[in-house]
Amino acid sequence: MHHQIRVVLKPREEDRLIRGHPWVYDNEIARVQGSPVAGDAVALESARGRFLGTALWSPASKIRARRYSDEALPFASHLRPALDRALKLRAAEFDLDRESCRVVFGEADGLPGLIVDRFVGEAPDAVKGSWLSVQVLAAGMAAHKSAVVEALEAALSPNGIMERSEAPVLAYEGLKPSVGILAGSVPQSLTMLENGLRFEVDLASGQKTGWFLDQARNRAAAARRAGGLRVLDAFCNQGGFGLACAAAGAASVLAVDSSAPALAAVTANAARNGLSDRVSTREANAFDLLRELERSGKRFGLVVLDPPAFAKNKASVEGALRGYKDINLRAMKLLEPGGYLVTCSCSSWVDRDSFMSTIADAAADARRRFRVLEERPAAPDHPALLGYSESRYLKCAILQAL
Repeated sequence: MHHQIRVVLKPREEDRLIRGHPWVYDNEIARVQGSPVAGDAVALESARGRFLGTALWSPASKIRARRYSDEALPFASHLRPALDRALKLRAAEFDLDRESCRVVFGEADGLPGLIVDRFVGEAPDAVKGSWLSVQVLAAGMAAHKSAVVEALEAALSPNGIMERSEAPVLAYEGLKPSVGILAGSVPQSLTMLENGLRFEVDLASGQKTGWFLDQARNRAAAARRAGGLRVLDAFCNQGGFGLACAAAGAASVLAVDSSAPALAAVTANAARNGLSDRVSTREANAFDLLRELERSGKRFGLVVLDPPAFAKNKASVEGALRGYKDINLRAMKLLEPGGYLVTCSCSSWVDRDSFMSTIADAAADARRRFRVLEERPAAPDHPALLGYSESRYLKCAILQAL
């Protein structure tokens, strides 16, 4: 392919790309040959003329170009094969007839700025099928939205496709939020299976794409240890962790969240799975409640901490680590001897070493010893790209108090 548009980097700015990182920032570019508009394919070159791949152009973003291929390939020729590779990867790890999963994870699947979750389940009118929830988060990808929808329909034949492009990053891309049905029909809610349990998912207004699929396997790992224990599920959202624990034989589950709608969903999901007798909810700020439970002498055999991302950017990392230390310290004090702590961070700005070091600091302050039983990433439908640390955003550690 003969490229009209070439993006030439400043000297020594290519190292990160050579090591696998897919982004080119505006301040790394020496010159642009041609006049690209949003969504144009541009050839990336080092200052010495080394070809570094083909990228999609986002003219307003600090991330000016996002590489999608190491070859000189037009995006139109790349889209469907990349989607087929992404689906093949998921088919090896999931039963796609029954299990919901993320079928496209942006840069890690060679489709930068595109997130696609596929929900398999049943709509309220007893229609069984699959529905896609799509987020387009970069201007370069937004220019190809109609081609993406066409490719998704051809590859997956969903009942409907819902767009949920409403993340704060859109502003940096010069994009406006976009929410609505892109194809077919989408029910207000549907019931999906996860770890053998039925959950209601709200595709139109649930958080992000409607359900946090990245923790599915980690919820199962927590549940394996929950038999007979009193469980505290802090930042419970719609109850994925707590209900998995209840189904695995936990003596009781206390689900805590500051969101009343999330707790209503927990209660409904508990009833849906015949677990109401074991699950109770508390609407509270988890930081405050952890302190209050500690003061009142309550103890648990298993505590889950799955908070939202405390660090949204580099400047907030220090404050985020203080937050992680505080909740982990409180949780550790609530554990019975031999009890388990399942602690998570979903912020890509907080790397694995900082997170584990903060947990170690919390243990020292709590004057308790722990062994690390497992360190777990996101589920395999959220693959990480080597050299692109942002894709290794989810950390989940399972510890046992000694």
